[in-house]
Amino acid sequence: MGQFIRVYKSGRVDRFFGSDPVPATTDAATGVASKDRAISPDVAVRLYLPPAANEAEDNGGSGKKKKLPILVYFHGGGFCLHTAFNFVFHGYLTSLAARARAIVVSVDYRLAPEHPLPAAYDDSWQALRWVASHEEPWLADHGDFSRLCVGGESAGANIAHHMAMRAGTEPFLLPHGARISGAVMVHPYFLGSGRVSSEETDPGMAESVVTMWRVVCPGTTGVEDDPWINPLAAAAPGLKGLACGRVLVCLAEKDVVRDRGHAYAEGLRASGWDGEVEVVEVAGQGHCFHLVDFTSADAVAQDDAIAKFVNL
Repeated sequence: MGQFIRVYKSGRVDRFFGSDPVPATTDAATGVASKDRAISPDVAVRLYLPPAANEAEDNGGSGKKKKLPILVYFHGGGFCLHTAFNFVFHGYLTSLAARARAIVVSVDYRLAPEHPLPAAYDDSWQALRWVASHEEPWLADHGDFSRLCVGGESAGANIAHHMAMRAGTEPFLLPHGARISGAVMVHPYFLGSGRVSSEETDPGMAESVVTMWRVVCPGTTGVEDDPWINPLAAAAPGLKGLACGRVLVCLAEKDVVRDRGHAYAEGLRASGWDGEVEVVEVAGQGHCFHLVDFTSADAVAQDDAIAKFVNL
């Protein structure tokens, strides 16, 4: 963690990566438009609207516009780094919106340790409810709410899981009868008991992700027992309650949390959950490799899988 964030005993926090914002704009290369909306004093979003939103339906020239899938996206960064507005996520999600021909809603939630968990979960739920409210014209006019997905990478995938679980217990809190159709889990930040094979490939990094969890969630009962970081813990709510019919789990061969992602997928299959889970693993790559170069062949292949998933 030291190369990204420093936490002082006084409570002061220095971040060395991922906080510089870039403005919303219309991307010249892809034609994807973006804009920002403040939902509350604590929560904001950046929306991405691809040119496909202005295409007419192929139904005999009715003039109606195509409705596009909606992906509510939670950025990664261990719950303590990045914003939805920095250059890394702005560039990546502009590209993903164009490739997936989907409206992307990128959520800016409060960061730990200043705002320890569950702040990020509560903020993300507030954003999801706002999306479901149909208050935003881009969503109301162009979004297909029958194809509303949640997703993210690393800590963002962890958040996506908990949003889908919360929607299973509090569906009446999602306005207009909105339902989550799918969840996209990219390199999910999950931990658990014992040491799995992927963690043995880089013990130092494996220990760092455990240390990070203790910082962002100081009240944790430990990675073995805490349902927020270990969805397979004995105290975790049953995965059968996941409120979506499809899950895509994207993994990377050299990622220390790879095997936790495999275990999550297997846990879903064994839980009695009435849905379909798909696992896509990219060979030779590490954690969140797509954010380093989202134009690489492997990143494009991963994004193609995401695009296919959200368009079903």
